[in-house]
Amino acid sequence: MTNPIHNFTARLPGIVYGGDYNPDQWTRETWLEDAALMRQAGVRLVSVGVFSWSSLEPADGQLEFGWLDEVMDILHEHGISVNLSTPNAAPPPWLATEHPEVLPTNREGRKIAIGSRAHFCPSSAVYRERSQKIARALAERYGNHPALAMWHIGNEYHTQCFCDQCGARFRDWLLDRHGSLEVLNEHWGTTFWSQRYSDWSQVDLPKPVMGNVNPARELDFKRFSSELLLDCFREERDIMRAITPEIPVLTNFMRFFPGADYTRWAAEEDAVALDIYPNPADAESHITAAFNYDLMRSLKGGQPWLMMEQASSAVSQWPLNLVKKPGRMRLGSFQAIAHGADAVMFFQWRASRYGQEKFHSAMLPHSGTDTRTWQEVVDLGQELTQLEEIAGTTAEAAVAIVWDWENWWAMEGVAHPTKLSYVDIVTRHFTPLWRRNIATDVITLDADMSGYRLIVIPNSYVLSEAQAEQLSAYVRSGGHVLISFFSGVVDEHDRVIPGGYPGGLLSLIGGRVREFSPLPSDERVRVEMRGSETDAGLWQDDLVTDGATVLATYTDGYLEGEAAILRHELGDGVVTYLGTQLSETGMDRMLDTVLADAQVAAVLETPAGVEAVERHGPEGSYLFLLNHGQHSAEITVPPGAAELLSGRVAVVAGDTLTLEPAAVAVLKRDRQPVADSRA
Repeated sequence: MTNPIHNFTARLPGIVYGGDYNPDQWTRETWLEDAALMRQAGVRLVSVGVFSWSSLEPADGQLEFGWLDEVMDILHEHGISVNLSTPNAAPPPWLATEHPEVLPTNREGRKIAIGSRAHFCPSSAVYRERSQKIARALAERYGNHPALAMWHIGNEYHTQCFCDQCGARFRDWLLDRHGSLEVLNEHWGTTFWSQRYSDWSQVDLPKPVMGNVNPARELDFKRFSSELLLDCFREERDIMRAITPEIPVLTNFMRFFPGADYTRWAAEEDAVALDIYPNPADAESHITAAFNYDLMRSLKGGQPWLMMEQASSAVSQWPLNLVKKPGRMRLGSFQAIAHGADAVMFFQWRASRYGQEKFHSAMLPHSGTDTRTWQEVVDLGQELTQLEEIAGTTAEAAVAIVWDWENWWAMEGVAHPTKLSYVDIVTRHFTPLWRRNIATDVITLDADMSGYRLIVIPNSYVLSEAQAEQLSAYVRSGGHVLISFFSGVVDEHDRVIPGGYPGGLLSLIGGRVREFSPLPSDERVRVEMRGSETDAGLWQDDLVTDGATVLATYTDGYLEGEAAILRHELGDGVVTYLGTQLSETGMDRMLDTVLADAQVAAVLETPAGVEAVERHGPEGSYLFLLNHGQHSAEITVPPGAAELLSGRVAVVAGDTLTLEPAAVAVLKRDRQPVADSRA
């Protein structure tokens, strides 16, 4: 459990504003100019030193902290706090040339060269020793500096390595997880294709093979890789905590990142931070952004989180480097706050003159202060001071959607009936909830479900016995569950659960699947549901009932007249099972029924494109209204609400607000309980 003194909101009250700062790319004169401009923009926190290892240690053991001393002092003199990073994400060239074993090896067996970042093997004893050494030096030198607000360990951990060092660690990890080689053979099903191991020396990383790798082996490797990186984080975190026990320690996560199980990572740090770059060319990127924000908020039980990086405008990682249109950066920033962020930060403060990201936008663009981006940055910094009282408030949800990294890894494994995208399936389930302004937490099937009226499970291909039992207890006690096809198929070792499909859910769904029947990408089938028809695609389950009632049937194709959706009353609760992927219209109709059954209501009814999100605190409730659409919208708002961002919206008449495109309103009202919560 996080120590209360590690709460970043206690050290930095209000909504934190700032971004990455790379002073080693600039002269001292620029540092002074930057500090003054940061004050003008309302910057309160900057991340320093993320990629500064070669500047801090240009040769082995030659530490040069003088420039950082001066930067820390200048920032403090200007009232700016520092999120000081350990620089392990980009080892200096000397480390790689003097100790080539620190370089990672890719799956094909080739060494990765220097010249970018993340070029390290997380198993390398030399890399770990050197990264811990400079982390300790930073902690000892700056632990008492008045500018220090928090420690930032590394950056966007994402390295995978297939070298012999990692192979040895993998075997140790497998022995610890499975207990013996005999049990490993059983869990991996190695009698298939004569893969049975007779000695631990035969067990290796999943390198290229003839055909496909054993999926259970690949799943364990992904678990191992996440845990290996987490071990690197823990080692540096423990150094910082030992020397500066009062300073929060964290690292930064990434949007929809498959390389690390953030559920496990979040438990090891004092706050959650996210780097996110929604694609300006994607008209619905704000919906997947909302999901990622809800996920970050949920990872530590609803605690406020930090948006550590976003773009002020153009994002160089996308193929078409579109700028954010006027007001959209502000809109995205307020959306993160609405979903629980107490920090809005950017990559980066000043746009770089050189390197791989020189055309990535910044708070201070190449063209300086005579730009629209700069003015929007300054305006946002000033505006956030009006929301000080919102910091520390939380969200309350009656609905939870399930997201699980291990399920993601296994679901997209080899030799399945058809290729499925976990991100796409989850997004298809989250989007109609978002469009209805249904407050949503994001959980795993291991989490406490007792406070929710409805659990939405987009796909749970992997289902352990303990998870199935908890889900059953939740439903029998009055919970509602919506679960989609290709769920409950395998156990945690990727072995098919016996008894027929879906083996882990047979007692829950009140039916069984005789056969999976995926559809070609261009083929659709018709589905009739309570007197109206819609279409479906991607997948069909050949369903038969065993206690459930049929909620929808196929009206064409070879399964014409057969069940497409089941509804099963179990104990005091209800399970709805989708045997196909409904169209958007069909999903809407079906979800209307499920939400009504579960007695779940929207935060507020709004026109299409207008998002309503609420945060709750002891002084009141804060209703955020965000217009993601291209047209103005009129919204009927609760009576007696005070608008905190004066001048941004106009009251048309009575309790009606007109919200222009990209506009935001934040309404404060008396504390509103979540009436539809089971808690």
